[in-house]
Amino acid sequence: MARGNYSGTIADFCSYLRFERSMSPNTIESYGRDATALCDFLGGLGRENPEEATGDDLCRYVAFLAESGISKRSQARVISSIKSFYDFLERENRIGRSPCDALDAPKIQRYLPVVLSVEEVDAIINSVDLSKPEGHRNKAILEMLYSCGLRVSELTSLKISDLYFSDGFIKVVGKGSKQRLIPVGEYAVKAVTLYLEQRRKLPVAHGAEDYLFLNRRGRPLTRQMVFKIVGDAAALAHISKTISPHTFRHSFATHLVENGADLRVVQQMLGHESILTTEIYTHIDSAKWQESILKYHPER
Repeated sequence: MARGNYSGTIADFCSYLRFERSMSPNTIESYGRDATALCDFLGGLGRENPEEATGDDLCRYVAFLAESGISKRSQARVISSIKSFYDFLERENRIGRSPCDALDAPKIQRYLPVVLSVEEVDAIINSVDLSKPEGHRNKAILEMLYSCGLRVSELTSLKISDLYFSDGFIKVVGKGSKQRLIPVGEYAVKAVTLYLEQRRKLPVAHGAEDYLFLNRRGRPLTRQMVFKIVGDAAALAHISKTISPHTFRHSFATHLVENGADLRVVQQMLGHESILTTEIYTHIDSAKWQESILKYHPER
């Protein structure tokens, strides 16, 4: 991934993110890519390694990013990666003080996610053809995305042993390998139960025995496949909005807040580290917040 005199530094940074920060593989890859691009730029300035960079160098790089036309949100993400990179170098005593003090993320308008109505969620889920071999699996996937507000990575890594349907919840391993318990609705339980009956008849690859959702070769589903399943179902339901698996997570959270669920509980359900991340869902007028989650989950 990296070239020049900094390849070892980037590798050490990625190891730090993996073992000490417990970041996901996708996040580590993104941070490593951002750090590599920065080092390439610094090389053009005559810096042989990132430890030689000054605050002015980093400001010039941020200006370069802005001039390249990438969005303010992408600029902010790259700046976050750079700050983490130099925090690592400072922690490892490879530099005396981080040169990132002068870096400020660009101000961006608050992002309001695309949200489906309950009727649109129904239409997408009901568009699945249950007569097809993958029908019950795909319906179970859509039900779980909406019922539990799962991230794609959480869905694809979900294990059969994580299902506690008799107790009404599932166990999820989220960002930073943090575990949380999420109540699961009856529609999702029914869909998954029907899928499991079919799954028992299918071949399962070695090592994938406990994974809940499998492809036709008996291996765990990829993120790309989940995106395709959601996209195909939305097209069949004639939904014109641009949606992804994450749209079900946004819709799940928005519907809970709209129906009066306590924002702190929604935060715990979603696995957000900060309540500020969850507050985006208050853009819809909500009734008085209450304690129970399942009580306020929209009936379908």
